[in-house]
Amino acid sequence: MIPTGSKNTKICHPTKCFLKAMINHDTNLIAHLMRRAGFGAPYEQLVRLANMGYEATVEELLHPENQPDLQMDVMNRYMGWRDLGYLAANQGYWTYRMVNSPRQLEEKMCLFWHGIFCVGDSKCMAPHNIMLQLDQFRTHGFGSFATILNYLATNPAMLYYLDNQLSHKEAVNENWGRELLELFSMGVGMDDQPNYTEEDVKACAQAFTGWTIANGLPRYPYGRYYNQFLYNQSDHINEEKTFLGETGNFNGEDIIRIISKQPATARFISRHLYNYFVADEPQVPVWQTIPPRDPELIKALEEEYFRSGYEIRSMLRVLFNSDSFKNARFAKVKSPAEVVCGTLRLVGDFTTPGPAIYDSALEIRYMGQDLLNPPTVEGWHTGKEWIDSGTLVERINYVTGEIGRVESPGVRYIINSLQAGPELISSDDLVDGCLQMLGGYELMPETRSLLLEHINTLGNLNTQNGEFDQSVGQILQLIVSTQEYQFS
Repeated sequence: MIPTGSKNTKICHPTKCFLKAMINHDTNLIAHLMRRAGFGAPYEQLVRLANMGYEATVEELLHPENQPDLQMDVMNRYMGWRDLGYLAANQGYWTYRMVNSPRQLEEKMCLFWHGIFCVGDSKCMAPHNIMLQLDQFRTHGFGSFATILNYLATNPAMLYYLDNQLSHKEAVNENWGRELLELFSMGVGMDDQPNYTEEDVKACAQAFTGWTIANGLPRYPYGRYYNQFLYNQSDHINEEKTFLGETGNFNGEDIIRIISKQPATARFISRHLYNYFVADEPQVPVWQTIPPRDPELIKALEEEYFRSGYEIRSMLRVLFNSDSFKNARFAKVKSPAEVVCGTLRLVGDFTTPGPAIYDSALEIRYMGQDLLNPPTVEGWHTGKEWIDSGTLVERINYVTGEIGRVESPGVRYIINSLQAGPELISSDDLVDGCLQMLGGYELMPETRSLLLEHINTLGNLNTQNGEFDQSVGQILQLIVSTQEYQFS
């Protein structure tokens, strides 16, 4: 035994030992995964998942069907069927799901597809039909891209939004056919080359003639009701067409089959997955001329697209397990939905329906992301374009207001965890503890210095002091006010 006081003795300060037990690489990596593959997670869940292991956590996320679904019976009683005809009610409904669903990646993928396959209530005026589309994303969003496109092409909200119910064999409307190629599957071009021609657009539109909707969109006397897909064979152009170099008497399913096997499609969906889950890319309109930010990962995703038979789940597995993903921490600006839902998951008091459900959904709108109502069929521009002088103020006001409520379960858990350590804690250690409990955030040196300067004015940092709760609340508010918190 080495005597106490020997030069070889290594004594761990109680605070340091406590923080060392709290802070570890595995937990921080899991926190990164949950911010990207979900809407974040409270610290106790991060510890559980870290103990389970990273790859096992990835597999759990990739198979939401093996996880319990969110029980919506209370929500359905709180929000009657009449409410579902209104945009704000549906936004609140979805926000509640994103915050509380155990199937976090399922809801994140739902938001992913919604941002690509855009349908806006501003035209449809039928948010309940858009919600049916989201249900399709939940059910099929991990499967074959070809299958996803087939369901998209038969979704009444999409058909109405892009006017395919107005496309007839004697008067073809090219809106749906054009957007299917330009924004939903291939993109205008890649490697400085176009991916399709105007003739391809025309052939695509002709193939989808007869794909329409049954039931109109009356409000009265029976109110809003769900529309249904209808294939009107008598209104279909039943003749030979040439599309992307292939010729035949093509229908819509044939077009989707041909699209799905194109290298441009593999590139398009791979870049979308990268931009959404890994790091902010330039916006879609410039993808024809600007190469991918990470060509190696994009190539790996393209290869997996074809190897797996266009399966999105397999592509996600490659993405989440890649070094590029693991090392891309805080390389993405949070979307408004991520800011709101992630913060609500941290504070932990949005677990049952209530009037605030509408307020939370509206906060997402005020930050620039009007769910179920994107500004155009192109969706929302992401990355730094989420932030301007107005939306930044909305973000900071919202997160500081929520995280500053020390009585909320999530903030209470952070305080109690810090109080479980030594009675006295330094300002450095307190900042580290708060950063860790929030999800392993990191501050730039200048930001950290300014934060510590303020904390040192708070006086003696005694965890058992009656003012410790408010001190932690202030520190948490300052952290979530930083630009670092705006990145995931």
